[in-house]
This record gives sequence, structure tokens and C-alpha cells, in this order.
Amino acid sequence: MKLLILVALFGFGLAQHNPNFKHGRTTIVHLFEWRWADIAAECERFLGPKGFGGIQISPPSDHIILDSPWRPWWQRYQPISYNLCSRSGTEDELRDMITRCNNVGVNIYVDAVINHMCGAGGGEGNHSSCGTWFNAGTKDFPSVPYSAWDFNSNKCKTSSGEIENYGDIFQVRDCRLVSLLDLALEKDYVRGKVAEYMNKLINMGVAGFRVDACKHMWPGDLISVYGRLQNLSTKWFPNGSRPFIYQEVIDLGGEAISSNEYVSLGRVTEFKYGAKLGTVFRKWNSEKLCYTVNWGEGWGFMANGNAVVFTDNHDNQRGHGAGGASILTFWDSRLYKMAVGYMLAHPYGLARVMSSYRWERNFVNGKDQNDWMGPPSNGDGSTKPVPVYPNQTCGDGWVCEHRWRQITNMVIFRNVVNGQPHSNWWDNQSNQVAFGRGNRGFIIFNNDDWDLDITLNTGMAAGTYCDIISGQKEGNLCTGKEIHIGSDGRAHFRISNWDEDPFIAIHAESKL
Repeated sequence: MKLLILVALFGFGLAQHNPNFKHGRTTIVHLFEWRWADIAAECERFLGPKGFGGIQISPPSDHIILDSPWRPWWQRYQPISYNLCSRSGTEDELRDMITRCNNVGVNIYVDAVINHMCGAGGGEGNHSSCGTWFNAGTKDFPSVPYSAWDFNSNKCKTSSGEIENYGDIFQVRDCRLVSLLDLALEKDYVRGKVAEYMNKLINMGVAGFRVDACKHMWPGDLISVYGRLQNLSTKWFPNGSRPFIYQEVIDLGGEAISSNEYVSLGRVTEFKYGAKLGTVFRKWNSEKLCYTVNWGEGWGFMANGNAVVFTDNHDNQRGHGAGGASILTFWDSRLYKMAVGYMLAHPYGLARVMSSYRWERNFVNGKDQNDWMGPPSNGDGSTKPVPVYPNQTCGDGWVCEHRWRQITNMVIFRNVVNGQPHSNWWDNQSNQVAFGRGNRGFIIFNNDDWDLDITLNTGMAAGTYCDIISGQKEGNLCTGKEIHIGSDGRAHFRISNWDEDPFIAIHAESKL
């Protein structure tokens, strides 16, 4: 019997590692703080046609509205109820967006906040995105409903009720994370309410969930919640498809709680990835690009099939979360494009790219005093739409890194080379490296302070290819550099260290 249960759980966990992508797509984009109406339009005009696999959306549930600081991004990580009206729009707008994105082959993954409700100091009133009344002081959330009985107050052993020591696994999971009211997920009632919320979203057509703050929940409680989730809607997914689960577990090593405790339940965010990638491209700590010959598990990362990888995320691009100063973001655009390009070319992990908004940074003693700032907003606090210009860029403070030519084209590269092995590695024992993906793609980087001029075996078919970094193939023409591969599979590459983007990528479908 025990064996049967293990087999059931193991099989069920493996199903939850599958992102359920459609038509050979491979990549998730996080449209951080976008409105549902803008996401629906972006699916139809850009993400669907360009081959993006899915979107991580901001938490869709009813959340607290805060005045001090004014409408911070993290208010969305403080639920008030599981009603589906948020800063991004109404339940009807959410449903419309999920339908329209699915119709063009783009999956929706919901950022699910199920560890806690709002902060203990959240007050009493109806200052929530749905206008729902609550009382944080008495732990009364009648719209769920949750009462004081549904929180971990008596289980936490610290005098403050807060996590005081990350070396104590009981504190990390039973006490409050930065004062957020910690739900008693061991209670059948609470598990049922959480599953009901997630199942409602599954019925609307979502493909899975990014589960927030998993380190702060017991794996056994999560197993119970995930086990209550329905199969995906057969309107868009094959019969019997399980929701994709990827869990936020910050584990840079050396902590009491390890990501290994969660990998059997679904994929896990590999925070070491972006931290190390940033260190390598910045050339800090004597790191060199040539050392990435065994990138992935060889660097102490989790198993390939368990990892969700990213150069930066909404937390660590602000100095929150994990990774520290080495994290590359849109603010460091030249290095950032190279790092994202490397990530998308390399077979390790399931890749997620970031799409951000700008904010007015204000550094005091190395810390950004404005790291709380929410998305571009109108005077009343409502989120501004994302305007898209004829040159494909976005306005009003929306960065739209996913629309940068180099990043969009590397998402396409990842689709074209999907399933092909890492091959034909070359390096100069410094910061010039190249590698292929079987016979379907080849990429070469120059992150040294001198020019690269070399002839290499690409493993690809003879012909003329368009470099998708300096330009792209449009009809039978190339708007960027052209690369000629001989009958022996060899090609000559020249990359100045002064080039706008000192890397070149070609793939089977960029052949002229």
C-alpha cells in the first residue's frame, strides 16, 4: 500500500512539472503588474505570433490597498479574499484574457498567494481591491470566510509571532513572514478554501500556478492542496492534463530549508541561476564565461527537470528576494541582453523572461529607497495601460524587455532548437565562448575587452544565415550580419568588443 501511495504521489508530481506548452513553445514571460486587458491584446498581437509559451500574471485575487507607501507593488501579495478583482482588472476581464491567450496558444500561469493573508497591521475597513470588508487585527476575513481559528497564531513559538531565525524550520513555516498573517494550512478547511480558489482559476482555463512563498509552507500541506486540484480544462488542454506547479523557494545554499524538499511536488525556482549568471557576465569574483562549459547541474543547481530559471525576477531586480547586487536587469541592458541570450540558448531548465516597468530609483547607502514603487499609475492609483509604438517599444514607463529584438528572437531560437543537445563548445579560456544546439542552432559571445575573430565548427548545414541579434530575417533579406557556413559546417565569426550587442546567434529557421 505504501508503495502504491508513493507511486501515485511520484507520478502526480511528475505531471505537475510539465508546463503544458502548446505547439513546441518553450518560454514563459512574466508580465509583472500588467492589466488583464493589456495582456489579452499582447497575446494576440505579439506573444502568440512570436511563439511565447505562457505568461506569469500578477496575483489576481482581492488584495489590500495601501496609502503608505502609496500603492506599492507588494500590496498584491497581501490577499483579503479569493474574489477575482485586483489592480489588474475584474473577474470578467481576467476570464476574457485567459480565453483570448489560450486561443492563440499562450498559457496563463497564476501567481498564487496561499501562505498568508494581509499584514497584521492591515487595519479594519473595506480598503481592498474588491471593496471587501475585513479586520486584520481580529483576523476576520468574512469574504472567504477565515476567522482567527484559521491562522497559525498559537503554533508559532516566537514572542513576536514573526520569523526571527531562518535556521529554525518551525519558525520559517509556522510564524509570520514580515508580519503577514500566516494561514494554518494544516487545517482541512483552509486547504479546501485554497483549493477552491485555485480550481476556480483552472475552470477558467489557466495552465498552472507559480506558488508564492513555498519555503514558508510545509511540503505535506502543499501535497494535500495540490492533490485537490482538478485536471486542466479539456477545452484547451489534452484530457488528463495536470496543472503545472512551480514553487518559489529561495535557496542559495546554507539555509535550514532546501529546495530539495519541494522538487517532488512540482518545479522550483532556481535562484542560484541568476545570481551566478550575473556574477559571470559582470566578471566578478574572477569568474569567466569559459567556466560555464558545465553550466547547470555542474554548477550545483537542482536537476534540469525540476528547475525554473530566470536572469532576474520582480523581487531581485529591486534588491528583494535573493541574488544581491550581481543580478542583471534592464537597467544594465547590454549585459542583460547577453545573459538572457545565454539562458535562452542553453538547454538547462525551464526559462522565464522578465517584463518590467521603470521606477524612479533613489539609492541611499546602496539601498534603493523607492524599491516599493508600484506600476505606472494614474493619479487615482489605477494602473496605466501599456502603450505600444510602431517601433515595437512600449511607453509610459513599461519596459517590455520581452519585445526587445534580441530577447524576442532568442525566445524563437529556443523553440527552434528545443530537444537538441548542447554541442560544439568552444572557448578562449576567458570570456569568449560558443556552443551549438545539435544541428539546429549556434551562438557565440564576446564578453572580453578585445575583439573576437575565429573560424569554428557550428554543426549546422551549409548555407547563409541571418544573425538574429544584430537584425533578423525578413522575407529573404537579413537586416543584420550574415554568417556563411561552409560544406564542412565551419563559419567565420568576427565580434568587436565595441559592438552594440557582442554576441551572434543563428538557427535553422534564420537560414536565407
